[in-house]
Amino acid sequence: MRESQISTVERASTGLASLVTEAISLAVGKVQILSDISVHVDQNEVVGLLGRDGAGKTSLFQLLAGLVAPDSGRIILDGQDITAQVADDRVHHGLSYLPEEPSVFRELSVEENIELALSFSEPDPDARSTRLEELLEAFQLQRVRGQWAESVSGGERRRCEVARAMATHPAIMMLDEPFRGLDPMSVREVTRTVASLKEQKIGVLISDYDLHDLFGLIDRAYVLHEGGVIFSGTATELMSDPVVRHLYLGKSFSL
Repeated sequence: MRESQISTVERASTGLASLVTEAISLAVGKVQILSDISVHVDQNEVVGLLGRDGAGKTSLFQLLAGLVAPDSGRIILDGQDITAQVADDRVHHGLSYLPEEPSVFRELSVEENIELALSFSEPDPDARSTRLEELLEAFQLQRVRGQWAESVSGGERRRCEVARAMATHPAIMMLDEPFRGLDPMSVREVTRTVASLKEQKIGVLISDYDLHDLFGLIDRAYVLHEGGVIFSGTATELMSDPVVRHLYLGKSFSL
């Protein structure tokens, strides 16, 4: 595995917020789910978390989000050890997580979903109203703002989820398979949304089972296999790595 040996202190000196794991492990009963995982994500980059179903991607996301506690290792956010923090505290410190399953409140409108998130992060009513309009415009949701969240397209629903997450002013956003179940047009919409996060200096850790959707989007990637990191490097390096081709992509894979 080619893993960048950049210390937490060195990364913090760049002035960019970062999410770092240091040899974190997780077991459920006698089953080892994650083993000595060390990854990092900086602001203004998109990092892919790749691997077959069952490789440990969702478990790692849940651990980073504070939904599961590691058995060993540390999680560092912007130079601060957050390993023992609960999920809500991690959100307040700039870490946002969108799970694979739809997380919008389907009985609320698109606008109400975003307003609900803003009610926790922006106490001033005028500022909250201004921020709402900014988010609706930024994620092209003005046209469907009054529609029930359950009635909009898959791409619009995902954009609503990202806009809602942006209400907390994240430095790092984690997206677990945001393209799964979407039609090609919605995939393109969400791809543009993720690219816009990088332009806003937000770090993104994103997973997907299909590298085709991610290849042009990611700056770097980690590949998980049976709970361990078997590759770390650029997307171009990933394509030519013999271990990745054998265990993940397959020898006949091409873009």
